[in-house]
Amino acid sequence: MEIQLVLTFLKNLVAFMIIVASVVGGSVVCVIIAVFAWFFYRRKKHRLRFPDTFQDIDDIMRVESRPTLFSYSVLKKATKNFHISNKLGEGGFGSVFKGVLTDGTEVAVKQLSVGSKQGNDEFLNEVVLITSVQHRNLVKLQGCCLKGDERILVYEFLPNKSLHQALFDEEQVLHLDWLTRMKIILGTAQGLSYLHEGCRTRIIHRDIKASNILLDEDYNPKIADFGLARFFLDSQTHVSTRVAGTKGYLAPEYALRGQLTEKADVFSFGVVVLELISGRSNFDLRLPSDTAYLLDWTWGLHKKKMLKDVIDRSLVEDPCYSEEDAMRVVTIALLCTQSDATKRPIMSRIVLMLSRDANIEIPEIIQNSKPPELELTELPDVEVVPKGKSLTKIYSLSHEKIEGR
Repeated sequence: MEIQLVLTFLKNLVAFMIIVASVVGGSVVCVIIAVFAWFFYRRKKHRLRFPDTFQDIDDIMRVESRPTLFSYSVLKKATKNFHISNKLGEGGFGSVFKGVLTDGTEVAVKQLSVGSKQGNDEFLNEVVLITSVQHRNLVKLQGCCLKGDERILVYEFLPNKSLHQALFDEEQVLHLDWLTRMKIILGTAQGLSYLHEGCRTRIIHRDIKASNILLDEDYNPKIADFGLARFFLDSQTHVSTRVAGTKGYLAPEYALRGQLTEKADVFSFGVVVLELISGRSNFDLRLPSDTAYLLDWTWGLHKKKMLKDVIDRSLVEDPCYSEEDAMRVVTIALLCTQSDATKRPIMSRIVLMLSRDANIEIPEIIQNSKPPELELTELPDVEVVPKGKSLTKIYSLSHEKIEGR
């Protein structure tokens, strides 16, 4: 009798446990289904609200050497909520802040303008391009961040900031000696030569200027800001495209006709060289009209056979300064800024011309060679740069998306 009662109890207990397990199991399954449903609903809602974010992430994940994806909270903490005291500069597509990651690594954090389609295009272009090339004279991209409308690029931090600040920012101006200036010129030329001829696919930067050349602790130059860069196929001699860039650095055939080749970068490089040699910005409306535009003034001095006047007077006292080398560099700059793009040398040739050990003869500039047939006064929206401010205004044509003919 007792055994029968025990068996009945065990049978009822098992039945009860099966019922409880079924109820609990069903509840757990329902909870799991509800969680997944909520997750996919939020994800779909987020996709509908920020479709570009998910498309951009998909595009980045397909990059061969995809960059690190930082969380927004990490970069917000690194820059102290993008505090103005950490602001390094501002460009046409956003602001750059100094940041310190949790492991102590210093970085430069570029926060692109929210809601700007141009900024979004620049973001994708830079991520795809800069992760595909590596060179000591190109800035390194550490990673990026996408959060809603936010687009952020994270670069290596370069303590001496930009060449523009080193030369022209009265609050942070650095007195660059002759050998340092030559190092910057040669390094920039090597970086451009790599982009034009050393990559699997040719790359044209399109926005070479003093503020896009950054300086490390040893004043080695690194070309930055690849948002406007274009890939070129080997079969292409040129492309016709919308004009984008910065006033004073645009090659005439590109500015007027939208015809883009590597020689557009060569022209811009020539202007940067003149800025380094003269210690002057490419245009300064505080100067008399006949000397305000550096390129026009230099070509005028060439015509008068007075090119020595373009040399920064502070360099003459430098014990390492060589007038012969200085005139050689000025001549190279003029070769780069000839109005006829076909007469401008390629960057690999320029590197050889700049190398003191190379036995490369620099061709003479034909005396009646004309300066570029493009006046800065013809360009729209010329911005007068106040003292101590960086020249960061982007050519207005890039926003209007005017197509080249």
